[in-house]
Order: sequence, then C-alpha cells, then structure tokens
Amino acid sequence: MVRALNGSPEHIDILAAGTAMRFLTAYLSVTPGARTITGTQRMQQRPIRILVDALRKLGAQIEYIGNEGFPPLYITGTELKGEEISLAGNVSSQYISALLMIGAVLPKGLRLHLTGDIVSRPYINLTLQLMRDFGAKADWDSPNSITVLSGGYQDVPFTVESDWSAASYWYQIIALEGLKGEDMNKEGNNGRKTAVSPEIELLGLFPHSYQGDSRGAEIFSLLGIRTAYTDRGVKLTQTGTPVSHLVEDLVDIPDLAQTFVVTCCLMNIPFRFTGLQSLKIKETDRITALITELRKLGYVVYSEQDSILFWNGERCPAEASPVISTYEDHRMAMAFAPACLVLPHIQIDEPQVVSKSYPAYWEDLQKAGFKVIQEVRKP
Repeated sequence: MVRALNGSPEHIDILAAGTAMRFLTAYLSVTPGARTITGTQRMQQRPIRILVDALRKLGAQIEYIGNEGFPPLYITGTELKGEEISLAGNVSSQYISALLMIGAVLPKGLRLHLTGDIVSRPYINLTLQLMRDFGAKADWDSPNSITVLSGGYQDVPFTVESDWSAASYWYQIIALEGLKGEDMNKEGNNGRKTAVSPEIELLGLFPHSYQGDSRGAEIFSLLGIRTAYTDRGVKLTQTGTPVSHLVEDLVDIPDLAQTFVVTCCLMNIPFRFTGLQSLKIKETDRITALITELRKLGYVVYSEQDSILFWNGERCPAEASPVISTYEDHRMAMAFAPACLVLPHIQIDEPQVVSKSYPAYWEDLQKAGFKVIQEVRKP
C-alpha cells in the first residue's frame, strides 16, 4: 500500500492485502489518473461490489475488468460530486472507513447513514479519531449517522501505536507456555531451543488505546494473563487460574477470533463466541477454516448461523504431524503457530502470508526461543 501511495503506478497489485484493496479503491477514485488495481487469485474472489456501488453513487468512475462485483478494477480518478449515501451497518468496517477517509476531500463532504446493526463499531471510531488527529472534522451526529465536513487534512507529528491484533499472539504464547511440563523445555519435543520467558514485554502498547482490539487484554485476563502497563508498553505474565468456560461476543473484535478459538482449544477451555458474521468474508472463510484445521489437531468445533463458533470439549483423533493450511490468511498462520507449545511437529503452510500484517513474526519467534525451520517443498 505504501508503494502504491508513493509511486502511483498505473498497475497496482496489492497481492492478498484486503485492507489495501478497499482503502486504495476509494483513494484512487478521488486521485487524478487512470489505474488498474488487482490482487491474488483469492483477492479476486473477495467481493467489493458494496464499496464500488457506494463510490459510484458519489460519482466515481470504476469498471470491473473481470467478474462483476470483484477485483480487478479499472479506476479513473475524478472529483466526486455526491455527498450522502447509505450502507448496511453489518458490512465490513473497511468499506465504511474507506468512504469516511475520502469524505474530508469531497467538495461537499460526506454524510453516511448506516442501517441496521453496526458491527465493528470500534474500527469505525478508530478511523474517525485518526481523521480528527489529522485535522478532519468528522463525528457521529446520531447513533447511525456520521458527518464528515469538507476541508481535507493537515500534516501533524504523530506516533503510531503498536498493533494490538499482533500483540494477541504473544498473549497466546504466554497462556500456552503455562501448559508445558518440564520435559517440554527440551529441544526436539516442541520444536524450540529454549523455553519462552514467563514474562514478555511488548513495546508501544498503552492503556486507553484507540484500537478496539485492545479489549483482548481484558479477555486474556480471564485466561490467566496479567497485563501490566509501563512507560514503554506492556508486560505480560501468567498469574491466575483461567476460567473453566468462556463466553464472549466478539462482534467488535473479529480479528481476535482465531487467536481465542485456538487458545481455548489448546487450554481445554470450552467456549462459545458470538458476533462472528464478518469472518465469512475475511481473507478466507475463517469459520470453515478454523473448524477444518482444528480437527487436524484433534478438536471438534462447531458453528451456528454463520456467526457463532463453539466447542464443548469434543475431541477426535489428531494427525501425527499436522500441516496447517493458511488459505492466504495471515491470522491463520499466526494463531496456529503457538500450538507447537502444546503439540509437537506442527507445520504451517504458506508461512509468508504473515507479511501482510506482521512481516517479522517468524524472526520474533526465533528471538523468543522458538526453533523455526523453513522447508522448501518439491513440486
């Protein structure tokens, strides 16, 4: 995305980056020039019609190159004359954020109405807060309506906070580290050279975060993880007895669903997670992917209504050397990798997918004492 913004090439390939696809589609609609934007085969299967339709109502010139409703797109930037649109509140918050961010540069601003239940409201609030930090005038004027005034943005000094979504995998590691027996510290038993420290410090994370995913710290406290804030970030320790059963509505933090589903299974904590309707349209169908891959580890997880995942403790025979398919989904790779603390010989397919949000993930695991071996498979 940074390369696309800096260079503005005529052909933009964002690979598997869904956020970049959505944000750039809106950005290119108001930027002079004609450009093509595309991605991986999976990206070309992810719908974008809702965003394109909304932009067209504002006056955007966008054409589908292949299948109607899906990337790749041919976008001719122009001045958008529209000023008011409506969207269903249960669509991806990235559609909403993409529209809000260009609202500040529209001649008449933007008034956005959201109908029905609004999912991922914290992500919308995060967008609005950052827009205001850079001089835009944008806010809710009713529970379901947002107004963005015309006026653009200002250059201001800004410190970027670390990513709470990425932090969740280190919370997971601390939680699972507590399950190890003494023999699991030996190299070859769990694929690691040394034990992970019972304390991990994560820099750049602070209380009162803009990020909705900071709520993950609260939920991990129920799994026995203590978060201590310092001047530099947070220190994580395993201190308490985890709950025996976990019930949570994750509608506001869907990107943490994989972390909690995998963690609870490995900790043998039955769970019921609701509010997961957006998981079907992520990098992959995350509900189906979780059910499929956890079965390889011996856990039988069920879904209901395409928005609920639950596990009642049911087990099945686990594969001796499971290979976790990631489905071009960075969060599948990072949520399952810490399973090596409990189950030896686990392998992660397509490990490079982590580059989408956490390029240094494997290197950071090695720094923490994990033994990471990359194998090149023969065709």
